[in-house]
Amino acid sequence: MRRAPRLPLEELAPYLCAAPDPLASMAWAEIFGNDRPVEIEVGFGKGMFLVNAATACPEVNFLGIETARKYQLYAAGRMARRGLKNVRVMMADARAFFHACVIDASVRAIHVYFPDPWWKKRHEKRRVWMAEFAADCERVLRPGGMLYAVTDVAEYFEVITALLAGRPKLRPLPPPPLAAPAHDLDYLTNFERKYRKAGRPIHRAVYERI
Repeated sequence: MRRAPRLPLEELAPYLCAAPDPLASMAWAEIFGNDRPVEIEVGFGKGMFLVNAATACPEVNFLGIETARKYQLYAAGRMARRGLKNVRVMMADARAFFHACVIDASVRAIHVYFPDPWWKKRHEKRRVWMAEFAADCERVLRPGGMLYAVTDVAEYFEVITALLAGRPKLRPLPPPPLAAPAHDLDYLTNFERKYRKAGRPIHRAVYERI
């Protein structure tokens, strides 16, 4: 497939969130220009989930967080070509961003799909799923808000579910039934598409903020 040409930066600018001030809380209305509910994806990669979700739910605002500038620009290009108005992407450390910048009970849903497992023992401290991040997910979700966690790494899934089991206001729910994709873009992420086609097991968890 021929890759679409890169758009000029001025066309991407409406989708690019500036790096947050670690001493200031985020005001969602200033970012999106409205008071619609907000959902956050941590580690959006090439932006498949954000594009699909923002297209399907124009009444919801979506914010994606990534650490790599190239993915921020790539995802912004996909959004600009579709003319989406309800999605923004930010380059930041999700753990620091949640802890310092996200207001209590201000988020409708959090999506964390296929985070880097950081296999080496000395790198485990780089994982997004740490005790503080789990606590911040509980804190920033509004009552009735949802947390979705997906990984293909069984050991990491055990770590995630153990951390979330220690959060008294997060109630585990059964993951929804897995439907067959309607087309080649009908997946959560590029990783999910790759792993499902390869027949690899995928571990999913869903929690509700009570």
